[in-house]
Amino acid sequence: MTDTKNNNGLKVIAGLLAAALLATVFYTVSLYNDKKETTAKLTEEKSLVIEDLNNLKSDYDRVISESEMTNEQLVEARNKISAYIDSVKSMKADISSLSRYRRQVRQLTKEREYLLAQNDSLRSSNALLAMEVDSTKVALEEQSMFTDSLLVQNTQLAKVVETGSALGLSKFTVEAVKERNSGKLVTVTNNRRADKIKICYTVLANRIAKPGAKQFYIQVSDPSGQILGERAVAATQGEEEGEEAASITYSKASSFYYENTDLDVCDFISKPADADFPEGSYNVVVFDEKLRELGSAQFTLK
Repeated sequence: MTDTKNNNGLKVIAGLLAAALLATVFYTVSLYNDKKETTAKLTEEKSLVIEDLNNLKSDYDRVISESEMTNEQLVEARNKISAYIDSVKSMKADISSLSRYRRQVRQLTKEREYLLAQNDSLRSSNALLAMEVDSTKVALEEQSMFTDSLLVQNTQLAKVVETGSALGLSKFTVEAVKERNSGKLVTVTNNRRADKIKICYTVLANRIAKPGAKQFYIQVSDPSGQILGERAVAATQGEEEGEEAASITYSKASSFYYENTDLDVCDFISKPADADFPEGSYNVVVFDEKLRELGSAQFTLK
């Protein structure tokens, strides 16, 4: 009787162990299949990114081969895409990296559309000019006048493009802050309590501006007119005839990476060493890389 109970007990235990083993095997197989499926999707997504980049590169190869003159911008863009292709091929596929490269593909696509349109416009202008030259060989004076007029128009167009691609600001704010022990910044108006001057602004989206690393210059003047901060000098040279060189003394160079969308930027100017900010009205101005004034603001410390 006792042996029968023991045998039954062993059978129950064996059954439970078998069920547990089956469940473990099923779970392991399920995890393996999920991992295999995820890896396959990431590999497929990686292939699609490479395919998109290769398509972009092919477009540049075609246009460059058809052009009679080398367009440095197109060559540079094609080389950049080649570098991205090599980078994607060698990288380990994961969601974060692929998302980043997907965003880059979209940006490169926009850049291609702009550069190819610009190249088509230039080719059309060259073709039109050639036709005019062929049809006016007997009138050299008229041809010269036409060429001069075209050069003026191209110069004016370049200035329009440069003006249109300039970056602008919005939501320009300035305030004095005190940093607590916790690291939290609190707005203050008392000159003795202020540790830093916080300057924040939003760089507006501009689809025709060239993306990449940018640098603005922040100039903060105290009530006596003295420039605070680094007091470094930024200067430009007159690139065109009649254009004068310019220079400013700035408090801080504000660097950021621009991707053609609205971008919030904040920078700080610390108080002078072993001294408080003086009482009175402060003036803050932001300049772009060509030292064009983008915005100004004032605030007062009591």
